[in-house]
Amino acid sequence: MNTWGVAKKWKEMCEKGNNLDCINELYAENVVSREMPGMPGEVVTGKQNVWQKSKEWIDSVEDIHASSISNPLVAGNFFTAKMDYDCTFKDKGRQKIQEVCVYEVIEGKITSEQYFY
Repeated sequence: MNTWGVAKKWKEMCEKGNNLDCINELYAENVVSREMPGMPGEVVTGKQNVWQKSKEWIDSVEDIHASSISNPLVAGNFFTAKMDYDCTFKDKGRQKIQEVCVYEVIEGKITSEQYFY
């Protein structure tokens, strides 16, 4: 699958709430995930660890009031999208989150993800 195909499938799966299945299907075993500097889980490596990080985030959410994902923008081996969430966290209350996500695709698999918020 080329970068555009991965980006399209990523968006479809995430919009349906299948984020963990997305990691299982589209991510490389050696994927690297980067959050903003100083944030918990700033750099996480390996598909199982990235899956666990995502599961912990999902488990921390009490309710998602609204969410949206922009259409991916593809350039070479990279794609980006903007994600918006309005959610209530179990321990932090309600928050609105806007982030830009950047992914690298090599040989049909996501090898890196980075989030800016």
